[in-house]
Amino acid sequence: MQTKYIFVTGGVVSSLGKGVSTASIGVLLRARGYRVTSVKIDPYINLDAGTMRPYEHGEVFVTADGAETDLDVGTYERFLGIDLARNNNITTGRIYKTVIEKERRGEYLSQTVQVIPHITDEIQERIRAAGKAVNAEIVLVEVGGTVGDIESLPFLEAIRQMRFNEGKENTLYLHVTLLPYLSTSEEFKTKPTQHSVANLRSVGVQADGLIVRSDTPMPEDMSKKIALFTNVEARDVFNAYNAEHVYAVPEILEQQGMGRFIEKKLELERVTRNIATWQEAFSILQKPDRTARIAIVGKYVAMPDAYISLMESLTHAGIAHRSTIDVTWINSEDCAEGDLSHLKQYDGILVPGGFGHRGIEGKIRVAGYARENNIPYLGICLGMQVAVIEFARNIVKLESANSSEFDDYTPHPVIGLMPEQLDVEGMGGTMRLGDWPMQIEKGTRLFDLYQPTGPDNIVTERHRHRYEVNPAYVEQLREHGLTISGVTPGMEGRGKGLVEAIEIAEHPFFVAVQSHPEFKSRLSKASPPFKGFVQAALEHQALNKNPLAAFEQGVANQNVTNQEPVKAEITELPKKDII
Repeated sequence: MQTKYIFVTGGVVSSLGKGVSTASIGVLLRARGYRVTSVKIDPYINLDAGTMRPYEHGEVFVTADGAETDLDVGTYERFLGIDLARNNNITTGRIYKTVIEKERRGEYLSQTVQVIPHITDEIQERIRAAGKAVNAEIVLVEVGGTVGDIESLPFLEAIRQMRFNEGKENTLYLHVTLLPYLSTSEEFKTKPTQHSVANLRSVGVQADGLIVRSDTPMPEDMSKKIALFTNVEARDVFNAYNAEHVYAVPEILEQQGMGRFIEKKLELERVTRNIATWQEAFSILQKPDRTARIAIVGKYVAMPDAYISLMESLTHAGIAHRSTIDVTWINSEDCAEGDLSHLKQYDGILVPGGFGHRGIEGKIRVAGYARENNIPYLGICLGMQVAVIEFARNIVKLESANSSEFDDYTPHPVIGLMPEQLDVEGMGGTMRLGDWPMQIEKGTRLFDLYQPTGPDNIVTERHRHRYEVNPAYVEQLREHGLTISGVTPGMEGRGKGLVEAIEIAEHPFFVAVQSHPEFKSRLSKASPPFKGFVQAALEHQALNKNPLAAFEQGVANQNVTNQEPVKAEITELPKKDII
């Protein structure tokens, strides 16, 4: 069929949940058997999100082809169960850079280059290209920012034009707005929604449907009042109230008729849908068998969105064990000095990635505390590097061992720049990014977690880093008991590649990886390191609660790593059955 497009815009305030709304719509379409892809438009002038502060912008998500993107792209991947690419994130910077380069090459044949039509044409072409790249039947397009922002105007004009270029039956406009509740008057207020829709109409876009965000479910008659002032039918006003978890949102929208609404507006055939995976996952989150207490010791804990993929990976791993995760955020700067005995109350400790020297000594101390006290430990990227530094200092006895990122004059740079990074001058997009292979050593815990197939025991994970374990110290680390369980293949020889993963064999669970496996975790297929970490945390919890039951707990969980997903993966699409 001809490609169809759903455009999602937002109004009133930012951070309303356009990304989750867009992804949830994708779930409903995928559950009906349609080939779907998603595009995030970011109006900022940066070429990508790679150089932005986590405290301001949240997590930088990395795609398989090495693009540093907005965190919403990660939400799309997790919800839709597909891998997206560089083309799925459009920024103002990339659009203008491309248009200027074309002008310099003379491709506009001496025309005066303007926002309309040249910028808007380039935007439309990028949207279409993202769909063509994967032969998508439906392309979801989220326009970042808030209606009324100057930065968004060219993108709103572009999607306005697409209705005329693609046809009304092939385009759908959904607008996400805020419905605040005033406790003083004890009523919901629709004025913000009215003004937001009016702003959208002022640039030529009439919303076909509304997704109204609120803290609690809105009264039934509220949709009629909103419809009266927004020129949208009451039945096309959907209420996305705050849910216990984002994985409940697809079901909330489906129960209100979102799927049928889209079928009608885009002239799709009515088909059965299957969202059993989501229903099962949410039922586990509502009534878990157990809860694992995890401490995340990081640098950006005041902005949880900086670790959103980590959080979702822990959730996926918890669901695989019919458990929930109770996370405590701990600022690594607070761990640089003083007593760390408060960490004993947790079932596991996770140290995530990051850049810069701030909070590093705290992370190093925490890694050492987990090692010495047999608390399950998972290190991600920088979390692996600080574990190596701690091991080098306290086990190998390399005094003042450090990373050259943090100390140019350290006598023992056990962590140093990767060879290909030595001559790099710029910052944006210059790290090791995207999918890279990891060759796993047989007989290790990592091997048991991944269970790689094929003669070379290679798996693929995503990366975002400049520094590595210094090859000059690898043998010393090994001689003192550090297991190198994964390396980058195809280097100078077996075991001489870049260190991809480490572990301590005699520890209940001490695993750290240079990659970011959280970027590939899915609802029905949890990331192996996270799945193993949560299992170890639950076993640690059982041991502390009842030492006599520890053996029974271990037997009950010994095969959980190899269990099938809760339900069939979302990538297994149902056939379209006309009803």
